[in-house]
Amino acid sequence: MVSSQSHNMQGWFSWICEEDFDLGAPCTGKSIIDLINTVFLITYTLCLLILCLRRQYTSSSNRHREWTPFISSLCCALTGISYLTAGLRTLILKEHKSMNWKWFSCFIRSLVWIVLSVSLIIQPMKLVQKVSLAWWTSFPLLFSAYNVNLLLRHHQNLQILEMLSWPVSLLLLFYSIKLIVRRELHGGEHDLCQPLLSRKSSRKPGFFSLLSFSWLNPLLKLGYSKPLRLNDIPPLYPEDTAQQAYDRFFQVWSAERHSKGKATNLVSSSLFKCYSTELLVTGFYALLKAVTVSASPILLYAFVWYNNLKERELKIGLTLVGLLVAMKLVESLSQRHWFFESRRLGMKMRSALMAAVFEKMLKLSCHGRKRHSAGEVVNYIAVDAYRLGDFPCWFHMAWSLPLQLLLAVGIIFWAVGLGALPGLVPLTILGFANVPFAKFLQDCQAKFMVAQDDRLRATSEALNNMKIIKLQSWEHHFRSMIESLRDVEFEWLSEIQNKKAYGSALYWMSPTVVSTVILAGTAAMGTAPLDASTIFTVLATLRVMSEPMRMLPEVLSMMIQAKVSLDRINTFLLEDEIKEEDVMKNQAQDSSLGIQVRNGSFRWEPDESVPTLKNLNLSINRGEKIAVCGPVGSGKSSLLYAILGEIPKLSGSVEVFGSIAYVSQTSWIQSGTIRDNILYGKPMDRALYDKAIKCSALDKDMDNFDHGDLTEIGQRGLNMSGGQKQRIQLARAVYNDADIYLLDDPFSAVDAHTAAILFHDCVMLALKHKTVILVTHQVEFLTETDRILVMENGRVAQEGTYEELLKAGAAFGKLVNAHQSSIDKLGSLKLENQARAEYTNGDQEIITIQPSKQDSEVEISTKGFSAVQLTEEEETEIGDLGWKPYHDYLQVSKGYSLFVLMILLQLTFMIFHSLSSYWLAVVVQVQHLSKGILIGVYSFFSILSCFFAYSRNLVAAKHGLKASKAFFTSFMDSIFAAPMLFFDSTPVGRILTRASSDLSILDFDIPYSIAFVIAGSIDLITIIVIMASVTWQVVIVAIPVLIIMVFAQRYYVASARELVRINGTTKAPVMNSAAESLLGAVTIRAFGMIDRFIRTNLRLIDTDASLFYYTVGTLEWVLLRVEALQNLTIFTSSLFLVMLPPTVISPGFSGLCLSYALSLSSCQVFLTRFYSNLENYVISVERIKQFMHITPEPSAIIKDRRPPPTWPSEGRIDLQELKVRYHPNAPLVLKGITCAFKAGNKIGVVGRTGSGKTTLISSLFRLVDPSSGKILIDELDICSIGLKDLRMKLSIIPQEATLFRGSIRSNLDPLGLYTDQEIWEALEKCQLKTAISSLPTLLDSAVNDDGQNWSAGQRQLFCLGRVLLCKNRILVLDEATASIDSATDAVLQRVIREEFSNCTVITIAHRVPTVVDSDMVMVLSYGKMVEYDEPSRLIENQSSAFSKLVAEYWSNCRRDSSHSLSSH
Repeated sequence: MVSSQSHNMQGWFSWICEEDFDLGAPCTGKSIIDLINTVFLITYTLCLLILCLRRQYTSSSNRHREWTPFISSLCCALTGISYLTAGLRTLILKEHKSMNWKWFSCFIRSLVWIVLSVSLIIQPMKLVQKVSLAWWTSFPLLFSAYNVNLLLRHHQNLQILEMLSWPVSLLLLFYSIKLIVRRELHGGEHDLCQPLLSRKSSRKPGFFSLLSFSWLNPLLKLGYSKPLRLNDIPPLYPEDTAQQAYDRFFQVWSAERHSKGKATNLVSSSLFKCYSTELLVTGFYALLKAVTVSASPILLYAFVWYNNLKERELKIGLTLVGLLVAMKLVESLSQRHWFFESRRLGMKMRSALMAAVFEKMLKLSCHGRKRHSAGEVVNYIAVDAYRLGDFPCWFHMAWSLPLQLLLAVGIIFWAVGLGALPGLVPLTILGFANVPFAKFLQDCQAKFMVAQDDRLRATSEALNNMKIIKLQSWEHHFRSMIESLRDVEFEWLSEIQNKKAYGSALYWMSPTVVSTVILAGTAAMGTAPLDASTIFTVLATLRVMSEPMRMLPEVLSMMIQAKVSLDRINTFLLEDEIKEEDVMKNQAQDSSLGIQVRNGSFRWEPDESVPTLKNLNLSINRGEKIAVCGPVGSGKSSLLYAILGEIPKLSGSVEVFGSIAYVSQTSWIQSGTIRDNILYGKPMDRALYDKAIKCSALDKDMDNFDHGDLTEIGQRGLNMSGGQKQRIQLARAVYNDADIYLLDDPFSAVDAHTAAILFHDCVMLALKHKTVILVTHQVEFLTETDRILVMENGRVAQEGTYEELLKAGAAFGKLVNAHQSSIDKLGSLKLENQARAEYTNGDQEIITIQPSKQDSEVEISTKGFSAVQLTEEEETEIGDLGWKPYHDYLQVSKGYSLFVLMILLQLTFMIFHSLSSYWLAVVVQVQHLSKGILIGVYSFFSILSCFFAYSRNLVAAKHGLKASKAFFTSFMDSIFAAPMLFFDSTPVGRILTRASSDLSILDFDIPYSIAFVIAGSIDLITIIVIMASVTWQVVIVAIPVLIIMVFAQRYYVASARELVRINGTTKAPVMNSAAESLLGAVTIRAFGMIDRFIRTNLRLIDTDASLFYYTVGTLEWVLLRVEALQNLTIFTSSLFLVMLPPTVISPGFSGLCLSYALSLSSCQVFLTRFYSNLENYVISVERIKQFMHITPEPSAIIKDRRPPPTWPSEGRIDLQELKVRYHPNAPLVLKGITCAFKAGNKIGVVGRTGSGKTTLISSLFRLVDPSSGKILIDELDICSIGLKDLRMKLSIIPQEATLFRGSIRSNLDPLGLYTDQEIWEALEKCQLKTAISSLPTLLDSAVNDDGQNWSAGQRQLFCLGRVLLCKNRILVLDEATASIDSATDAVLQRVIREEFSNCTVITIAHRVPTVVDSDMVMVLSYGKMVEYDEPSRLIENQSSAFSKLVAEYWSNCRRDSSHSLSSH
C-alpha cells in the first residue's frame, strides 16, 4: 500500500515536474511549498467563510499606524499579477507537451500571492490573525531555504519571477517577526492597532504614513463605523493653526509696512516672504508632475517600438514595464502631495488673512468704517480670504502648465520632426482664442458677482427686518425686489454656463484639429513614417497638451481674481486705525479726577466745516454722577464717543483715569448664553455676578427661563425683548467692575417702573462709588444726579446742578417744561395734591414706595416649554441618504428627460471618439491605403464626437439653470411665507448661508459635476473595454480592481460626506462672529476686550480650517488609492504586451491599448474627484430643501373671504376670550382677555416688562394666531381673512425703529403710492422736514444700512412719517417715542392727536404721561388683563395697578415738579 502511495506521488510529481520524485530536487521543493501555501490559503478562506456565515465578522483594529502591511500587500498583489501573466503566457505559447502543467503552478502561485495580499489587510478575528501570522512566517522561511538551496547546492540561477518574489517574501517575514516581538513585549491586541489620530496627542506620523496619507486611516475608519461629529475631528497641528499663521504674517507685514520698499501690494509680498519655503516644496511637486506626465508619450513610443521588434529581449520589455510603474508612481505621489500641500499652505494663508482682517476690523477708525461697510468687511473674510485658500495651487499651475505645454511641443517635434510645424498654427490660434474667451468669462463673472452682492445685501436686509416687513405687509414688495435682482444675476449665470459649453467644444476640438494638421504635415513633408508609434505618440502628446490648453484660461481668471482679492484686503489693512493717543489713559489712583477734557473739538466727517463737538471742557471727579440731556441730534452720544476716543480729535486733550464700561444706546448682545454675555470673558465671581443680576432687574427673568442664565440668546438678541437686552448690557457693565461708566440712554427700552429700579438700584446704589455719565431723556432722574450737562448743537450749552439749571432756564428749561406739561396731565385729573400728599409723609414712607421688583406675581413663565433652547443647533442630515438628494434635485428641477439625454449624448460621444482611435489602429497596418483617407476618416469621427461633447455640456448647463431657478423660487417663496416664529428661532446666518454659498454650488458646481461623473464613468468603462479587446487577460485584474475601488470610494464617502456637512456649520460661526463683533466694535474697544475676541476668532478659524484640512486630506487619500489600483490594471496590460509573442498583437493595437492605458489612472482620478465633489455638493441640495418646506403662515389673500374695500370703516376692536401661546406645548402668554376698544378711542396699554403687551400687538397683526378666542375688527373675525387684507389696514410704529438701505423716499414710501408733496407734509408733521431740507439731495438723500447715518430718535420719527402717509383707521404705537426727548415727544403726541383724531389708537408706552390722556387704559399683568377703564377712574382707585404705576412715576418726578411749581 505504501509502495502504491509512493508510486502515486511519484506519478503526480512527474506530471508536474516531468522528473522522478526526489526531495532534494528543486521542482519537488517548490511543489511542497505550493502545497503548504494551498493548505494555508484554504484554511484562511474557510475561516473567513465561517465567520461570515455566523455573522461574527467584526472590524478589528487595523495596523493603520504602519506603512509595512500596505507596502507588503501592494508588493504581494504585484507579484501575484506577475505570476498570472507568466501562466497565461505559458498557456498561450503552448511550448510544452499536453501533460506539462507548469501554467497551472503559475496560476496557483498567483492566487497564493493575491490572497496573501488580502490577508495583510483583512484581519477580522483572533483565529484568522493566528492563521495569517503562521502563514506569513512559514512561507518566507521555506521559500528562502529553497532559493538558498538552489543557488548553493544546485548552482542554478533564479528565474526572474523568483528573483522578484524573494524580496517580497522577506518583507513579509520582517513584518511577521515585528508583530511577534510586539506581542511578546506588549501582549493582547496591541500589535494590531494604535489609533493614529488623538485629540490629545501631537505625535506626528512617520514618513511612509505621510507619503501614503495613512495617517488618516483612523478618522476614515471612525467615519465608516458611525457618522462623524465635530468632536470626532482631531485638532490641527500647532504649525497649521491660525495663531501661528497670523504671527508669521504679522511679523513680516509689520516689517514690510515700515520698510521703504516699492511693493505695490504689501499683503502679497508678505505672504510670499512668509511661505517661500513651502512654495518651493509644492513647486517641486508640481515640477515632478509636469515632467512625468509629459514623459508618458515617450514611454508609449518605446512600447510600440518594442512590440514592433521581430526578436525581442524580455529584459528590455520588463525594464519598460518597470519604468512605466516608476513613472506612474512618481506622477501619482507628486500630484497628490502637490494638491494637498498647496491647499494646506492656502489654508495657512487664508487663516492668517482672516485673522488680520478681524483684528483690523476691531481697530478701524470711523473714517475706515464708512469706507468699508459691514457687508464688505465680512466679504473680505468670507469671499476674498477664502478664495486665497486655493491660490498656491493656481499659482503653481500658472507656470507648470505652460512648462507641460512646452515639453509636449518638444516631444511632438522629436516624434515627427518638421512635420509638426504646420500644427503650431492651429495650436497658436486656438491658444490665443482662449484669451478673449477667458476675458469674456471673467467679465461675466465680475458682473455676476456684483449682481450676487446686490441680491445678498437685499436678502440680508429683508431677513434682518422680517418683522417690520410682515407687520407692514411688504413681503410681496421685498420678494419681488429680490426676484428682480436674482433675474439680473441669473442672466449673467446663463451667459457663464452656456459659454462654458462652448469652451468644452473648444477643448475637445483643439487636439482633433491640431493632430489632423500634424499628421497631414508629416505625411506631406515625409519627415516621419505614419506608423503606429508615430501616430499614437502624437495622439498621446496632444492629450498631454489638452490639459494646459483647457486649464490656462481658468488659471488666468483665478489669478486675476486672487489679485483683486489681495488688492481689496491690502487696501483694507492699510486703512487708518483708532488713534489710541487721542485719549490719555491713566490709572484711577493717579488722580481724584475721573475724566478731563480740555478745549476739545471733534469731527466725524473730515470734509465737514463745522465740528461735531466744539469747545468741549469737562472736569468730572471720581465717583461723580453726571447726567447728559438735550434734544435729538444735539451730540449726547457723540460726547461719550469722544471720551472713548471713537471720534477723530481736532484739538484739545482727553484724559481718562481708570477703566471704562460702556452701555450703548442700541443694545449689542452676542450669540451665546446670558451668562456668557454678562461675564464677558471674565472668570466667575459669584457675589459680583449675583449683584449684577439683581441690580439690573434680571433675577426674575433668570428664574423664569427654563435654562436660567444658560439660556441661549439668538443672533442679535432676537429672542430677547428690547428691555431684556438693555438690562443684560447693564449687568455686563456692572460685572466688569470698572472705574468709569458711560451709559447711553439705557432706560429707553424699559417701562417706567423698571427704569426707576435700574436708576436707583444700579446707577445710584451698585455704582455708588463709580464715576457715571448717564445720557438720558428721562427728566425725572435728573434731580438725583450731581451735575447735568445740557447739549445743544454739538456743545455744552449749560452745566450745573438741577436747581442751578432750572433757575438759568434756556435750553434746560425747554426740556423741563415739556416734561412738566406731561406731569400736568396728572394735575388735570385733580389728583396732583393727593399723589403729592401720599408721598410726602416722611423719609420712612418714601422708602416704602421705592420701586420694588417683588410687588407682583410671577412673570410670564416659559417653564415647561420642552426644555429646549429657542435657538437650537443647526439641523444636519446624518449618514448615507442614498439617491434621495439626487432624486430631489431632478424632481424639483423636473430634469429627468434632460438627465437621460445627457447620458445618451455622452454614450454617442464616446462611440465616435473610440471609433476614431480604432480606425487608426486598424488601418495603420494597411500598406496601400491612402494617407488622405486615413487622416480624413479620423478627422470626421473626431469632429463628430466634439459636436456631441458640446451638446452634452449644453444640456448640462440648461439642466443646471433650470434647477437653479426652481430651487431659488421655492426657497424664497418658503422663506417669505414662513411664520415669524421661524425667524425668531433661526439665526439669519443659517438662511443666508443657504441663499449664498449653497445656492452658488447649485448654480455652478452641481450641473457640470453631474455631467462629468456621467462622462467619467462611461470613459472608464470604455477604456477598460478597449484594453480588454487588445489584451483580454486584463479583465482578470480590472474587474476585481473596480469592485475594490467602489468599496474604497464608499468607505471614503461615508466620512467625507459628514466632514462637508459639519463644515457647512463651522463656516457660518466665523462669519457671524465677524459680523457681530463689527456691530459691537465700540463696546469691545471700550471694555478693552480686543485680545479676547481675537482669541475667540482664532479658535473659530481653526475649527473651520480643521474641517477643510481633513476634507482635503481624505480626498487625496482616496485618490491615491484608486490611482494605485488602476495602476495595477495598467501594469497588467503593459506586462502582457511585452510578454506575449510579437505575432499575437499588432503594433497598431499595441499603441491603441497603451494610449488608453496611460490615460486610465487620470480618468479614474477625474471620476473619483468629481464623484466625491458631487457627493459633497449634493449636501447643499439637502440644506436648501430643509428650508423649502417650512410650515407657512396663513394665506395673504383668501379670495372668497376678502373684506369690503372700506373695511374697517369705524375701527372697533373686540377681544373675546383671547388666549395665545407661541408653541403648541408652550404655556399661555395671553390668558383669556376679553374687552372692546371702541371706534375712535385712544387706548393705552401698560404693564411690566414681560406682561404680554407685545404679544397682544402680535396677535392683532396675526404674527401669532390665537390658540383660542377671537379678535373682531368691525365685527369681522381677523382670522377669517387673508393676512395682507388685515395688515394693510393696520398701521404700526414698532418698538425697534427700522430703516432700509436706499433713499428717504424709498423708506417712507417703499411701494411708491404717494406724491412728493404728501411725503413733505408727513415729514413736516413728524419734525424731520428741517433736517432733510438742509441735505443737498433732499428726498433722494441716502439712508445707510440699518439707517446708521441717522440717530435712534430720527429713525423713530421716520417710522411715524410712514403711518402719517398711510392714514389707516387703526394705529398701534409700540413704545414709539422711547428714544426721543420729552419736548419732541410732546410735539409728536399732539400731532398724533390731531392727525388720528377719528382713528383707534393703541399705545404701548413706558412713559406714564403718554397714556394718561387716553380714553381707556388696559393694564396687563403676566398675560392677564387686570384692569380696563378710563384713566381718571383707575387713578381715583388708589388700590388699582394703574394708580400704583402713576404713583411710582410721580414719586420719581416729585422733586422736578416741586421745583417747577416754585419757579412759577
